[in-house]
Amino acid sequence: MSAVQEHPSLPEDKPLVLDGKRYESRLLVGTGKYRDLEETRLAIEASGAEIVTVAVRRTNLGQNPDEPNLLDVLPPERYTILPNTAGCYTAEDAVRTCRLARELLDGHNLVKLEVLGDEKTLYPNVTETLAAAETLVKDGFKVMVYTTDDPLIAQRLEEMGCIAVMPLGAPIGSGLGIRNPYNIRMILENAKVPVLVDAGVGTASDATIAMELGCDGVLMNTAIAQAGDPIRMARAMKLAIESGREAWLAGRMPRKLYASASSPLEGTFF
Repeated sequence: MSAVQEHPSLPEDKPLVLDGKRYESRLLVGTGKYRDLEETRLAIEASGAEIVTVAVRRTNLGQNPDEPNLLDVLPPERYTILPNTAGCYTAEDAVRTCRLARELLDGHNLVKLEVLGDEKTLYPNVTETLAAAETLVKDGFKVMVYTTDDPLIAQRLEEMGCIAVMPLGAPIGSGLGIRNPYNIRMILENAKVPVLVDAGVGTASDATIAMELGCDGVLMNTAIAQAGDPIRMARAMKLAIESGREAWLAGRMPRKLYASASSPLEGTFF
């Protein structure tokens, strides 16, 4: 009997599809905190990511013609540019930022919504996030939404029409890893849209844990950009995402209280 036959409850290997487009890489990366645009380019190439998120309020996408343009090193024909609303603390600001991004990117509707509560924790402001999501969905945007790890809020955002839910693993830039895997598991059990961990990853093992939980992907920035060697870390994250996904699809062995011999005595000749 094959291993697959022995584990009939193995998860289905569904592709990652966002706004009708299929992606091979399940690693999404940010573009901030690098030393320069060349390091940004090299690290993102090493990561294998196909989706690159950009803080519209902090990044030149052509609105400042006399400054270096990020799109010169990360061309939209190669990468899916995911504008985000980093730095927004109200629904109004977030909506305005998404509309600006749509103008700059010739009608681009795929956005990452984040509305923050305060500058110290960068924790999501759920009330403002819900308000912004409702407006953006009605305005035709395809919203991927950064939120808390509250399963009820995640479900509500999905019901409102968000195309992906992105619970934090830990506060933005903290590098603390996946602090509440149980809540993320509950979100995954109920979600009918992709669930991606966003924020909190510090190293490759954190990304692997997120994928072993069954997440559809992981978005990160600081863990790569602030590593001692960002390009090497980008490669490590690529491999971590892939290995975590493979482990989840394979189905781990059951946890046991006591040891179990890998070579049992039954059937031996002495």
